[in-house]
Parts: sequence; structure tokens; C-alpha cells
Amino acid sequence: MAFATGYSIPQSDPPRPPRETLPTMYDLPSEFPEEPGLPDEFHDLQPQLLSRTLALRDYTRENWFCGSDLNVYYDVQHPLWHKRPDWFLAVGVPRLYDGEDLRRSYVVWQEGRSPEVVVELLSPGTEPGDLGRFFAGAEAAEPASAAMALATNGSSQAELPPDKFTVYERYLRVPYYVVFNRYSGVLRFFQLVGGRYQEQPLLSAGNLKIWLPGLAIGLGVWQGEFEGVTRLWLRWCDPDGHWLLLDAEQERLAKEQAQTQVVMAAQAMVTRGMALDDVVALLGLSDEQVKQVMAEVDDDRGERADPS
Repeated sequence: MAFATGYSIPQSDPPRPPRETLPTMYDLPSEFPEEPGLPDEFHDLQPQLLSRTLALRDYTRENWFCGSDLNVYYDVQHPLWHKRPDWFLAVGVPRLYDGEDLRRSYVVWQEGRSPEVVVELLSPGTEPGDLGRFFAGAEAAEPASAAMALATNGSSQAELPPDKFTVYERYLRVPYYVVFNRYSGVLRFFQLVGGRYQEQPLLSAGNLKIWLPGLAIGLGVWQGEFEGVTRLWLRWCDPDGHWLLLDAEQERLAKEQAQTQVVMAAQAMVTRGMALDDVVALLGLSDEQVKQVMAEVDDDRGERADPS
């Protein structure tokens, strides 16, 4: 099915449903050849960390979608206009398109929901478009690009697509907009209030720097190693500032907890008089675990001998 671009779409009477008349992700390109690819590995790894640690209290994994460097189409009157957020989250939509297919783009008029969160990772030269009127040195008035300036092309005029900041604020009305500068470590947070972004102060207690009340989740800046790279990363956290864990971290924590329980059980058996060799055979203790058991038993006996 072919669609005209940049023109109103004719309707029948009664009108046909949008899925029959409007272009979908299958009709719109997933990328444009003239656009550059990922500028560096950070723009690949940081979105992975955000996606892999995200867990939402009020939504199952099948009811939210997150994407990175994926075309987001936002204006049905200009079907080819799109932005490619470094990372975004949409909630209340199926993880799979129509419940069965992996998305190649995100088409707002088909999804029925704009993203709930957008994260932009600043690169040299992207600050004006990413920060809009909050860019240092920007005039108080709306910039020409954000005001949809008209560009002259020969004898005709064509509208220029707005910058990212304008799209997120005016078209998509994204509730939470986060901008992170990996070079300076500066994190900025904007929340939609009355149809316009207002910059919010960062929290100062512990790891929790940003709290998103509509999603009951926090965001902080974590110094650590991810995929062999140690640096500052954006990472999700709970209300107490505890980092949400990667699968590998969850497995390691579960293993450590299980080993601790085994050592405690072995200690109790030895304390009750069971022979250490029998405990080792029964529980399959390693040499390191045997050392831990005996150290705990010796400490316990010492405390009993010296009640003071």
C-alpha cells in the first residue's frame, strides 16, 4: 500500500480505521541512508544498561517497550518526520508490535501512546537541539528551528522539521526527559508541567538522583563496570537508592546467599556435635567453606567461654 507524504489523507464516509489509512512501521523506513550511525560505543552500551536493568512495578514485561536509536514517527501530517532518541520507554503498549512482531520503528499514531521517558546522551554539537531553550547561551525566545521556521527552496517554501527538544515537548509531550553528558558527568532532568518542560533539581541523598513518580522508579549515576568498561553510567534504582540488578548480578547474588545459608547450616550442625567430616560429606562443602565454618564455630565457642 502506497502513502502520500506531507499531505492530508483522504477519508471515506464512514471513515476507515487508522490501520487501513495511515502508514505503519511496515510502510515507513527504519533508517535514512544520509543519517550517521552510532557515534561511539557509549551510545550502544549505555542504552543496553538502561534496558537490561529496568523493572517496572506497575507493568509486566509484556506491557512496555524500550528502544534505542530507533525512528520515532510523531506527526501524521508529515509521515516521514521522525526523531531517533538515544533511549526511550513507552508503557501501556505491548512489547511486540500487534503482540507478535519486533518493531523496526515506533509510529505514534499506530501505537496510541507517546514515550513516557526519553534519554538523550549529549555528543559534541548536539546540545542545541537536545536542550532547546535550556541550552547555555540560548535566547529566552523560542529558537527559529523550534518555531518551525520556513526555509525557501527556489520559488517554494517547505517546513523544516523541529528539533528534538521541541518534538519531545510539543508533539510527543513526553512526561520525563533526561539528558546526560558523559564528558562532564552532568545529568539534567526535565518534567512536563502545563505543557512545557521545567528543569527539576536533582536529589542529593545517596544514589537516587531522579525520581519518576508516574513509574515509581529512580535514576542515578553509577560508577562501575559494564561490559568490561569502567566509568560513570546512568542506572535505574529503587526508592532507597539501591541499584536494580542485571541478570548476571542477580545470579551472583543468589549464589552468594545460597552459599551463606550452607555455611550457616554447617555451623549449626558442628555446634550441635556432628563430626565435621560428616558435615562436609553431607553438604559438599568446599575447602573455603570449611574454613568459614570453623572460623564461625571458633568465634562462637570463644564468646561462650568469655561471656563478658
